[in-house]
Amino acid sequence: MAKWVYTFGDGKAEGGAQMRDLLGGKGANLAEMANLGLPVPPGFTITTEVCSYFYQHGKRYPADLKQQVEAALDYVGKVAGKSFGDRADPLLVSVRSGARASMPGMMDTVLNLGLNDETVDALAEKAADRRFAYDSYRRFIAMYCNVVLGMEHHHFEEILQDYKDRNGHGLDTDLDADDWAKIVARYKEGVQAELGRPFPQDPHEQLWGAIGAVFGSWMNARAITYRRLHNLPESWGTAVNVQAMVFGNMGETSATGVAFTRNPSTGENQLYGEFLINAQGEDVVAGIRTPQEISEAARVAAKSDKPSMETAMPEAFAELVRIYERLERHYRDMQDLEFTVEQGRLWMLQTRSGKRTAKAALKIAVELVELAQDGLISQEEAITRVDPAALDQLLHPTIDPKAERKILATGLPASPGAASGEIVFSSDEAEALKGQGRKVILVRVETSPEDIHGMHAAEGILTTRGGMTSHAAVVARGMGKPCVSGAGAIRVDYAAQTLSAADVTLKKGEMLTIDGTTGQVLVGRVPMTEPELSGEFATLMAWADAARVLKVRANADTPKDARVAVKFGTEGIGLCRTEHMFFEENRIVAVREMILADDEAGRRAALAKLLPMQRGDFVELFEIMGGLPVTIRLLDPPLHEFLPHTEEEIAAVATAMGADPKKLADRARQLHEVNPMLGFRGCRIAIAFPEIAEMQARAIFEAAVESGRNTGAKVAPEVMVPLIASKAEFDIVKERIDAAAAAVAAETGERVDYQVGTMIELPRAALLAGDIAKTAEFFSFGTNDLTQTTFGISRDDAASFLGPYTAKGILPVDPFVSLDREGVGELVSIAVERGRNTKNNLKLGICGEHAGDPASIAFCHEVGLDYVSCSPFRVPIARLAAAQAALGKAPASQT
Repeated sequence: MAKWVYTFGDGKAEGGAQMRDLLGGKGANLAEMANLGLPVPPGFTITTEVCSYFYQHGKRYPADLKQQVEAALDYVGKVAGKSFGDRADPLLVSVRSGARASMPGMMDTVLNLGLNDETVDALAEKAADRRFAYDSYRRFIAMYCNVVLGMEHHHFEEILQDYKDRNGHGLDTDLDADDWAKIVARYKEGVQAELGRPFPQDPHEQLWGAIGAVFGSWMNARAITYRRLHNLPESWGTAVNVQAMVFGNMGETSATGVAFTRNPSTGENQLYGEFLINAQGEDVVAGIRTPQEISEAARVAAKSDKPSMETAMPEAFAELVRIYERLERHYRDMQDLEFTVEQGRLWMLQTRSGKRTAKAALKIAVELVELAQDGLISQEEAITRVDPAALDQLLHPTIDPKAERKILATGLPASPGAASGEIVFSSDEAEALKGQGRKVILVRVETSPEDIHGMHAAEGILTTRGGMTSHAAVVARGMGKPCVSGAGAIRVDYAAQTLSAADVTLKKGEMLTIDGTTGQVLVGRVPMTEPELSGEFATLMAWADAARVLKVRANADTPKDARVAVKFGTEGIGLCRTEHMFFEENRIVAVREMILADDEAGRRAALAKLLPMQRGDFVELFEIMGGLPVTIRLLDPPLHEFLPHTEEEIAAVATAMGADPKKLADRARQLHEVNPMLGFRGCRIAIAFPEIAEMQARAIFEAAVESGRNTGAKVAPEVMVPLIASKAEFDIVKERIDAAAAAVAAETGERVDYQVGTMIELPRAALLAGDIAKTAEFFSFGTNDLTQTTFGISRDDAASFLGPYTAKGILPVDPFVSLDREGVGELVSIAVERGRNTKNNLKLGICGEHAGDPASIAFCHEVGLDYVSCSPFRVPIARLAAAQAALGKAPASQT
């Protein structure tokens, strides 16, 4: 008989941390804590295999699951000394999800399950606290109806608020037992009115309803979105954890809280977290009440007048410190803990590796190697502990310390970094404006899991409620988005679409800046500064550089790009797109003169004006790179991109050039193409107008000579021919490049050491790589175009259907974001094999957007490329991802 259920509690468990895939992260860690003898309420886990069965069999369960669940309930009851459904001493349980990867807030939870009109009185009698019992019952009704029965939560909020308003109560704590009993009655009346049936009273019916809801939540919209954003497979499924309830809402000696063994924003080695006295777990993360600090040091730093857990509950605090130190050493990583104190006794409800910012991840990983007496982890393990993509958080501007700050309000520094954007008040609008290329700040009273798409679209998030462990804070840190939470001085009016603080009111669409490092909310757009990287970043990068095999270059078209790339540790330029240099105002006229010329002589005259400009560009790039390799791609885009298109633009350009507007318009029409991506571009321009390639090659070689003379550093440029489909094309262009090199050598008396290679960006080129490699000295895979031409998809037009494709599982991920291994990757593999069979020392690289994607970098390592070339700000990401690939710890392959 298959085993579907695993129990834990009473100092032992049937599972353990090694069974994460089967029990989910929460279940595996509950079992592990039980095995360690920590105070864990007894419970059981229904495995992820049941979730898979559930969806594969029309949402039905295995035939023997019910029997195993009932046996597990009996076990939990014996350990707890209670019986599920008993009218005198009922066992109450929580039902929670638990996938193998942490998905905070994405799936559903039910607390206090087992309460009904009879057991609530039994609970009141056993606890000697009728108020507590009815408070727990009303919470259960609201939560169960929302999660299991599909009633919107606002129904219950409105009933509660109406009751408080009618009876002159301001806070929930003002209500006594009779009040809660009346509210319970009104809740049940609301259920009957809304659903047409009474609230379920049978605890077993309640339990199976909750189990089904948790499995059902695996496929809810927010969970699907979260998995898509984090590349988590749908096939993993979730487990269900059923656990005996412990109550943090049993008066002033009870509490609930969330803690991290280190600061998840900075990585500082200090207990960090929040708790609430006389509350249940959801209260802390929901942001309904402002929580209190756990440690006295944190309370003083926060200037809070509310007592810390350290002073309010010293014995429970001391036990929490003991446990957190043991768990961090046991798991060898920072832990995220959930706990409840029931009448003075501490209970552990969860431990997991805590989500953290990139800054914190770096500090924690390095300290676990360097500061522990025995070194908890190795350098290699430290490299694998930091998500390369998370480094993006460190590589972008922060607020200029010299900038004037018009502070609107100050909240909690929930996720570091800074961002400016237009104010929006809804997630749907944030997503819509992001699609239009606009930057927004999402402003909410509080966020919920339904806001995940808006949070992903926004530059930053601002909430007026919630603490450092609220939904907004946890999700923003995971996304690397700046976030300010709990800015209580701000009032948000959704109806009027305004936010206000003191005498300042801002409307939707006005500019706002948030500083997630200080918690400040600033009026308008505030100047930013470039990041500075040192300390733990430099240490980890040094370890990564020693471990990796792949070289990392940058795509850089301007001196500014090149300087940023050098700052971030580039080992050369893998792609310089020369056409980007032509669009500057003082050059575009000469480019247009060249395009409008009637013959070769006219084109050469125009190109002669461009030659010194191109040479100057290359001299500056070579000198910045200080002898590192520089790959320069010859002109690639269609010529019509340099010409005006509307009548007004044509008239203005013609006047500025002193040209005939009709001739300019006629030439623009001649160059217009139905599908320019597959048209007159790349090497086709160099073959039709070889003088263009000659000018560019001459500029490269003259610049190499001049730069070498200026700096004394040897310059060895790599000249790259784009969009090759055959060896014959490549040879024609290479002949012109070689002739230019020979001419410059004859004129200057200096021979430049150079290579001529090609981009492999067409399937035909990949298949004929063995032939092309006879004369090409290097290949660089242009995977942007190779993906377009392999799929027959225009990247610019793909947004309308790639979303449904990934949602329906046709494609696991957008192939322009992460390399398609099955198709595009196969072509790359073929080209690598055939190219190196012809020339075993053939240099191979990749320069598409995929070169900054960790999963794609892992593929590049596997197939034996020599380097990847990505945008300058992604160079550190690529360095770390390449090291992880070399250590065999890379992101999951996309197929």
